[in-house]
Amino acid sequence: MINSEEFTKRLQKVMEYYSESASSFAEKIGVQRSSISHILSGRNKPSLEFVLKVLSSFPEVELYWLLNGKGTFPKTHEIEKHPIPTPTQQNTPKQITTLKTSHEKKIERIVIFYSDGSFENFEK
Repeated sequence: MINSEEFTKRLQKVMEYYSESASSFAEKIGVQRSSISHILSGRNKPSLEFVLKVLSSFPEVELYWLLNGKGTFPKTHEIEKHPIPTPTQQNTPKQITTLKTSHEKKIERIVIFYSDGSFENFEK
């Protein structure tokens, strides 16, 4: 269960970081201004849809940081967290499996889950 008061503080931090008012923030994530107002006042708790809209509109926001304060904001670059492997660390061709798809199917989204519980979402 998320702590609504702490969530509100983190949401305000995101808004301040991007110099967004409640109205402009609501417009950017595609919700009504009253939704932001109710969450900031503590009247309502954020819905999953609301959280996903924030993450989709502001990729520097990490899910676990927004929900429970774990992690960083803004999101650190993945290259810093996961250095490029050296040639001796890379998979050999025998270890790589090729994914074959038909020409009718197109990849829409890729989600990478890390061992620390964080993830990255890549969309077209």
